[in-house]
Formats: sequence, structure tokens, C-alpha cells
Amino acid sequence: MFLTSDPKYKSLAHYVVYLETEEAFANLVVFKEENKLFADKPGLWYPAPAHDFADHVLFVTTNRAFADFSVFYTKSRSFAGCRE
Repeated sequence: MFLTSDPKYKSLAHYVVYLETEEAFANLVVFKEENKLFADKPGLWYPAPAHDFADHVLFVTTNRAFADFSVFYTKSRSFAGCRE
């Protein structure tokens, strides 16, 4: 997963996301994995170092109305997953 807010990558993005500050309002709760092999379920993401190495490119917006879905980062692996 490669997240960027750089406008030059917006055309490469598969989705537009909004980073939530509250877990209750997020569509997806995400746990950052340290190893790419363990990022194999919804909500388990391995941050790619560049867009060339990512399976998905996501553009981060500051306006929730423009987002396809919202994301909240959790510190607990067991809470990761889709809300809807």
C-alpha cells in the first residue's frame, strides 16, 4: 500500500481516502504490518516505500467529502478490518 497526498500521483491512485482521527467514524480500521507477508487480510497494510512497489496506490485527501472511504490506524492487530 502506498499512501500519498502529492497531487502528481493522484492520477495513479486507485482510491481517494480520508484519514480519520476517530475509530468510530472510519470505514476501514488499518494495522500497519512490519512484514509484507503478513499483510494478507483486509485492514492489514504494509506501507510500500514507493508507488512502484505497491499493490495499491491511495491518494490522501483532507476533505472527507471527496474520499471513497475513510481509514483509521489502530495499534492493535485484532481490531483491523472493514466496518461495512
